[in-house]
This record gives sequence, C-alpha cells and structure tokens, in this order.
Amino acid sequence: MSDEQLEQIRKRKLLSMQSRISDEQRQAQAEQQIEHQKQALLAKILAPEARQRLNNLKMVRQDFAEQIEMQLIEMAQMGKLPIPLQDAQLKQILIQLQSRKRETKITRI
Repeated sequence: MSDEQLEQIRKRKLLSMQSRISDEQRQAQAEQQIEHQKQALLAKILAPEARQRLNNLKMVRQDFAEQIEMQLIEMAQMGKLPIPLQDAQLKQILIQLQSRKRETKITRI
C-alpha cells in the first residue's frame, strides 16, 4: 500500500470516529434534556416530602422509581392526581402498586 492510500484510510476512520462521537454527544444531550423536563414536571406535581420519598426510593430501586415517575406524570397530565401530591397520597399509591407485585415464596425440600 502506498502512503496516499494509508492516509485516505486514516482520514476515513477519523471521520467515522468523529461522527460516532458527535452522535453519542447528541444522544446524551437529548437524554439529559428529557431528564430535566421530567424533574421539572415532578417538581410541579409532588410536594417536597413526596419528592424526597421518591428520591429515596430511587436510590434503592431505580427501575421501580422510574416507572412510578412516568405513571405520576401521565396521571397528572390526565388530571387524575391532586396537585401537589402529598406524601401520604404518594404512600398510598406506592402501597397499591407494590401490592400488585407477585410475591415469591421459596420452600425447601
């Protein structure tokens, strides 16, 4: 291979890497913007104590807390939630959702 061919290959690889990096940056920015919007909506929907409870839950069970956040946002947009949602009301919602969860029993033989 000649030097020119190697240089062309290097340039193509560099361009593809740069485009991949810019795509990843755009995707990260979009995800960050969505998260900011979600947090802004939750700040409007939830009372401070309820937000703290949800944040505590998020530290322990992130996937469950994210589902709850999305459900709360949807319910608020449909007008099914009192705004601001108080801590006691959030507790009741969490209890209802957790009671739906299937209990697993392990028996030893």
